[in-house]
Amino acid sequence: MTDPKPVPPPPPAGGVTRLSHLGVIRVAGEDAARFLHGQLTHDFALLDLQHARLAAFLTVKGRMLASFIAFKRSDAEVLLVCARELLAPTLKRLSMFVLRAKARLSDATDDLALYGLLGDAARAVLPEGGEPWAKIDLGDASVVRLYPADGQPRALWLAPAAGSAPAGVPLDESLWLWSEVRSGIATLTAPVAEAFVPQMLNYESVGGVNFKKGCYPGQEVVARSQFRGTLKRRTYLAHAPSAIAAGAEVFAESDAEQPVGTVVQAAAAPGGGVDALVSLQISAAGGALRVGAADGVPLALLPLPYALLEDI
Repeated sequence: MTDPKPVPPPPPAGGVTRLSHLGVIRVAGEDAARFLHGQLTHDFALLDLQHARLAAFLTVKGRMLASFIAFKRSDAEVLLVCARELLAPTLKRLSMFVLRAKARLSDATDDLALYGLLGDAARAVLPEGGEPWAKIDLGDASVVRLYPADGQPRALWLAPAAGSAPAGVPLDESLWLWSEVRSGIATLTAPVAEAFVPQMLNYESVGGVNFKKGCYPGQEVVARSQFRGTLKRRTYLAHAPSAIAAGAEVFAESDAEQPVGTVVQAAAAPGGGVDALVSLQISAAGGALRVGAADGVPLALLPLPYALLEDI
């Protein structure tokens, strides 16, 4: 039997932290948005300066190579925020497809400062009542409203490296990483690259896939998964009493041979143990689960903080 589902501790009041685990790809040129429209899972042709996109870059088999929070700094410049460890291979692969497009791709990480704003720090800059993926510009900073965590607003702040940092009390980066997990929005990292179709991470339910746009690598697989009932995995929020890590296999207690899922993202919980996002076979979600082996670390599923598209 798995441990009883834990009661999460109260979220921190808020604060500001530098996000060292993320990097930025700059796509510049008059064809920047059009180029990305043909490569990623979301619509960039209609992207304006007041919104961001959650999007993924896929293999031709529909598997995620990287995930991004993307937005325009101007009509001829799009920034892609992704896991720093995936930036170099993603930049190299995306650059292969530029061809005749008037778009230049580069690593802009050192030119820019990325901060996470949680709770009170996010409230201080975000308009009331906004929706996730809305974007505002404050001077030379761009601020993207993210999905909340345990009712606390969250925002991504990006500005030139030489600019001033956002106001707010310092926040330990570990608490920000925990808030990422608690928000239910997975960021792809190296241990799970090429492991998932976007719907396996619930991306179609949180604004990460546009089914009305034109073709992009892997589009046929994504569409088939959505409209032919072939999707058999979803991402769930979960808690483990001891350390687990992205890429670890999840097993049903009743079957030691075949894993039923994968840990996507994990972070230490302030109240003890580890909270995680796990991609599981839907059929296994109601049973007793363990990480690493059928007798490994117990895993308790928790309610997702948003509704899945099929439930809306």
